[in-house]
Amino acid sequence: MTQIQKTSTSISRLAFSLLLLFAATVAQAQGKLFSLQKDSVPLFRGFAVSVDIAGPLVKAMSDYGEMEGSLRINLHDQYFPIVEIGYGEADHNNEVTQISYSTKAPYFRVGCDLNLLKNKHTPNRIYGGLRYAFTSYKVDMARPEVSDPIWGSPTSFEIVGESCNQHWAEVVIGLDAKIFGPLHLGWNVRYKRRLAHKDCSAGKTWYVPGYGKWGDTRLGANFNVIIDI
Repeated sequence: MTQIQKTSTSISRLAFSLLLLFAATVAQAQGKLFSLQKDSVPLFRGFAVSVDIAGPLVKAMSDYGEMEGSLRINLHDQYFPIVEIGYGEADHNNEVTQISYSTKAPYFRVGCDLNLLKNKHTPNRIYGGLRYAFTSYKVDMARPEVSDPIWGSPTSFEIVGESCNQHWAEVVIGLDAKIFGPLHLGWNVRYKRRLAHKDCSAGKTWYVPGYGKWGDTRLGANFNVIIDI
């Protein structure tokens, strides 16, 4: 089996597993999946804009982080199609290897959340959802000149502006709570799974905008300030 076939098979199995997980969770919570609650409430119920305040706090305390906002449409207080746009950056120096790494780029997610509460029309919500995410970014990596341990000659390397990209999927569980008027606060937990990627020629990408530090899987979280319109 070729590498392309292996990659395609892995992606298909992952997508199927995520769909089964999401369907099972929702089916247990509301009994019947994808059925509008029968009442007189109209289909379009407005939209919400939000900003994440956890990412900037992480960036202030470490050498990487994100700024992120989203637009979410409310359909019958039950389905919430969502677009999330952010900007991630990192400036990292490894004290052991003396390798420096930097990148900054936007990232994008699109998906849908489902209200899991039996009474859909309350101002507070518990939801589950899926996301597809993508980023294209450029990497700068460098190591200062050091002596080769075998030959004794000076060696160094530098990569400037090498193009990379990554596709990944996310399973999201979270809640929104009304504070007063249109103001809501919310948090969510995300399980991220890498689908496809292109790293730089020097090897593993230390940080991917929107995804986090390198790896096949990663957990993440957001704390959102939401204006429900």
